[in-house]
Amino acid sequence: MKTLSRHTQLFQRTLHKRAMSTTQLFINGEFIESQATEHIEVRNPATQEIVTRVPKTTQHELDEAARSASHAFREWRKTSVLSRQRKMLDLQHAIRTNMDVLAESIVNEQGKVLGDARGDVMRGLQVVEDMANITHYMQGSKLEVSSDMDTYTVREPLGVVAGICPFNFPAMIPLWMFPVALATGNTCILKPSERDPGAAMILARLCADIGIPRGVLNIVHGAHETVNFLTSDARIRAVSFVGGDKAGKYIYERSAQHGKRCQANLGAKNHAIVLADADKEHTLNAIAGAAFGAAGQRCMALSVVVLVGEAQLWVKDLVARAQQLRVDGGLEPQADIGPMISPEALRRAEQLVQSAHDEGAQIVLDGRGIKVAKYPNGNFLGPTVIDNAKPHMQCYRTEIFGPVLTCIHADSLDEALELVNANAYGNGASVFTRSGACARRFESEVEAGQIGINVPIPVPLPMFSFTGNKASFLGDTNFYGRSGVNFYTQLKTVTSLWRKQDASHRQASVHMPTIH
Repeated sequence: MKTLSRHTQLFQRTLHKRAMSTTQLFINGEFIESQATEHIEVRNPATQEIVTRVPKTTQHELDEAARSASHAFREWRKTSVLSRQRKMLDLQHAIRTNMDVLAESIVNEQGKVLGDARGDVMRGLQVVEDMANITHYMQGSKLEVSSDMDTYTVREPLGVVAGICPFNFPAMIPLWMFPVALATGNTCILKPSERDPGAAMILARLCADIGIPRGVLNIVHGAHETVNFLTSDARIRAVSFVGGDKAGKYIYERSAQHGKRCQANLGAKNHAIVLADADKEHTLNAIAGAAFGAAGQRCMALSVVVLVGEAQLWVKDLVARAQQLRVDGGLEPQADIGPMISPEALRRAEQLVQSAHDEGAQIVLDGRGIKVAKYPNGNFLGPTVIDNAKPHMQCYRTEIFGPVLTCIHADSLDEALELVNANAYGNGASVFTRSGACARRFESEVEAGQIGINVPIPVPLPMFSFTGNKASFLGDTNFYGRSGVNFYTQLKTVTSLWRKQDASHRQASVHMPTIH
């Protein structure tokens, strides 16, 4: 039987009592109650019950977090890479041991079905496991550039860094950020989403359990004022962000104005081109899972399918696959799709579906108004399929961020590629085909950062990096893997001269010394 840590056992015992409780801060190794006078309610998306209240961290508390992180950096940067590697190994073990605790928190706050919540944790865990390879990532290079002269590089941490996280991956995105920052010798201030901070707080407890020193990881909460602090305080050297376009552009520009590095993953409109020669059963199942899983609330969700030629006849089959998916509360054993994060998100998605109808597209499967008997107050939108959409329509141009699949028809691969490349976003794109030649052409010509060939959600594993581009990313250096290490470090180049003639190679003399 797996043994839970003391902190996590306490969390489990109190999880069911959290209604009307207040989420704590984690500053200088201590879980503390905020002195904030304003709070944000976190509600279970399936029931609308209050899970917790999140404080809008005060300016004094934000300053204390930055002071703590800055002070801790002085010693943490001096720890050996082997010591930091050991902490990553300990952290991955702690996360794996407490997988279900993390997943249950995600279901209660974010609404994902339990299996998908476990996947959320697992994809973050893989980043931690990859950071056990930090001894390789931190290696520099050396070259003898002249006689007795060497030039070599040393990779060093930046200092205090910040992470600002979205609601849709409460475990994975924090784990994209702070483990990479810590493994490279930085200290971190993390702001989880104010909509679902529970998973990040459990991760903080696990870090305390494994002996991450005080101040190395700090967690603060809030909204606009907290973001303003993290993007302007002089002690913070770099900011990582994942979320929507408006917030991302604001954070990127504000960080740049204050001289900080910034990496920002923004919105997406991921396409799949389906050619008529594709394996039909595999393609239909892959598209249904990628379009409707996690209630469509993924930055790599497959939101547009471009049906080429005879594949246009597959729309009714896509609808049939979607109708097989069960919409229910996330902890229900047979649930495939859970609720959306909030009533506001639900209304927005429903309005975008209505706009498709108003602009002339056909709603061939309408998930609006779906009723889930056990959860009458849930933010549920059933799988929705829009057919015959056009590029000018709002349902195509806007990221819906819900379980909505938009179908567009094309007569050729040429037309399909032109359509995909004209889209402003560049997170990911996929093609489904049995033709190696078509797949190779797609790979070469499509303008997106992450490409799937018969793969619907081509999110790279952490030994690579997340490489969204175009309007889906702001910055120069991407998340996790080698790119993540580069983002959180800077190179120092040293040129040294040690002359051979300055070394003494003479043997000891046994003769009587004489004076000349």
